Amino acid sequence: MKLNKEEKELLRSVERGEWKITTNKAELRKYQDAAKQMMKKDARLNIRISSYDLQGLQKKAMHEGLPYQTFVSSLLHKYVAGRLVEA
Repeated sequence: MKLNKEEKELLRSVERGEWKITTNKAELRKYQDAAKQMMKKDARLNIRISSYDLQGLQKKAMHEGLPYQTFVSSLLHKYVAGRLVEA
């Protein structure tokens, strides 16, 4: 899997032992709830795009090893979070 700059830095941080496991149940619950909210897929989006663009998305998704709808969802999430950067 190809990692972006931020993901690579997170991985290096974990490998350096900078992350600690928490035993604080309230803190753990807070982070679990935040993760669940972030991953919850509770809205549907239907759009019409050109066949050319769809094929391009499907090829790029295949290259990344992801289903194309997951790939598109990831792109949208990165854009909204301000993490989608132009090459």
